[in-house]
Amino acid sequence: MRIGVLAKAAGVSVPTIRYYESIGLLTPPARQGGQRIYGGEDVNALRLIRHCRDLDFSIDETRNILASVHRRLPCSDTKAFAEQHLASIRKKIAELRALETTVAALVSGCETTCCGSAAPDCVILQPGEINCGS
Repeated sequence: MRIGVLAKAAGVSVPTIRYYESIGLLTPPARQGGQRIYGGEDVNALRLIRHCRDLDFSIDETRNILASVHRRLPCSDTKAFAEQHLASIRKKIAELRALETTVAALVSGCETTCCGSAAPDCVILQPGEINCGS
């Protein structure tokens, strides 16, 4: 199948396929008459890549998952990738909660101390006032 058909079958764009090929995530196919010709395994690979990216796995994590699939490694390897990813997600959530608390305090401080003042005097813009829990 040609690249446009592959893109539609896998639910990705043609530039995405070319990008994945350029970074080695997807193996470039053989060419026939100067055009790329893809097979069913390419559809499956792209769907897996898309699924991993939808789950916010990084390109490198996705590459590792694809390699484990190609090498037919045990599911426990994929589970380990997912556990590491979950820990990263939880860390990001904690950081975002701390940031939310900080920004909410700045907004509240602005309402009580400087509403109506000139923007440069706003408590939100005072670097010493920011503490993101770090």
